[in-house]
Amino acid sequence: MSRSVAFLIKLVCFLCASTSLAHAEFKVEISGVGITQIPIAISEFRGQDAAPQKIAGIITADLERSGQFKSSSTGLVLDENSHPDFNTIKQNNIDAVLTGSITKLADGRFDIRYRLWDAVKTQDLGGQSFVAMPGDLRLVSHRIADQIYEKLTGDKGIFSTRITYITKQNNRYMLWVADADGENAQAALTSPEPIISPNWAPNGNELAYVSFESRKPVVYVHDVSSGKRRVIANFRGSNSAPAWAPDGKSLAIALSKDGGTQIFVLDAKGGEPRHITQSPSIDTEPVFSPDSATLYFVSDRGGSPQIYRVPVAGGAAQRVTFNGSYNVSPAISPDGRWLSYVSRGPSGYKIHLMDLTNDKTIALTDTTQDEKPSFAPNGKLIMYATKSQSREVLMTVTLDGKIGTRLAGQSANIREPHWGPFLKP
Repeated sequence: MSRSVAFLIKLVCFLCASTSLAHAEFKVEISGVGITQIPIAISEFRGQDAAPQKIAGIITADLERSGQFKSSSTGLVLDENSHPDFNTIKQNNIDAVLTGSITKLADGRFDIRYRLWDAVKTQDLGGQSFVAMPGDLRLVSHRIADQIYEKLTGDKGIFSTRITYITKQNNRYMLWVADADGENAQAALTSPEPIISPNWAPNGNELAYVSFESRKPVVYVHDVSSGKRRVIANFRGSNSAPAWAPDGKSLAIALSKDGGTQIFVLDAKGGEPRHITQSPSIDTEPVFSPDSATLYFVSDRGGSPQIYRVPVAGGAAQRVTFNGSYNVSPAISPDGRWLSYVSRGPSGYKIHLMDLTNDKTIALTDTTQDEKPSFAPNGKLIMYATKSQSREVLMTVTLDGKIGTRLAGQSANIREPHWGPFLKP
């Protein structure tokens, strides 16, 4: 194996660890205390015992995981037509109240309705109704949580988005697509050879990833809905670390076709890649800035892996990270303000966050084997893989590091999560 490929595998995916395979389902566990959280009371939906999913419970877990809400139960079953007792609610320092109902229809579908109340101003904030098949009840719950989140915070909710990640059991690698809470996971690909570096396209339906099924790293683009895929990069040497441009028309890829591993940009339909970096060092893990003008990447050109940036149109690369001797896996927030990455220090590998407006950096996590940070599409959370209490887990953390959420399931080798974009309703 060449030095470039060996470095790439070590740097990007940590594939050497092996534990039992994770099942698709996770449980939400929250830790930490937020400084400002909106207290919301969520009632049990009238008729929910007839449904296979607990709508109120899913909404509660979503809102709490965001770090923006502190939920409590009303202790009552209230539907969308109920008028809450605001005097009692105010005594409990509740700012908002959610009520709703779920009714099974004759054709097997469910009618779900909700209403949101401002308990401080005693105002009706509106509601909505949905008709859904049993298999879509989780999605409806996530969409209700999205609407509540946006109504009360002003930011778009991310609960109905999707994530991807990779698991490994013995010699079997699986690429999963799941809801943002880790539930409802479906295997998009199973292979006896390594799969690494999954990356969502901006359209929310395609994944680029690297597969070693040809006994070398090759980049594929996979249509999640149909299961069809196509080869996007199979040049001589290593083809690795794909990252979509924000417009979905091109990808940045690390290629070693001309010798050492360097960064290229390739049209999403294929063709001849364009050189972005040219150095005697190993350049990998590219990621676009939101305006597509800049590529952030990892290079050992300074003697150890550090994060650099370079104009996509051409120009000299600039070093970005200076604290620590090992900084990898850059992720840029959707607004372009924040850089998250993995930094190795005396206590292990931790997720760090840099404010690109002033270069101030903080460590966000207290775990020591963190990997591959990925921003939520609204930029308010970061997801990553790590090991916690001897278990391989997916976690999210707020940008202040105060609230962490573990999506904990069976012990597993869970690797390389990536958060997908907003989906159209």
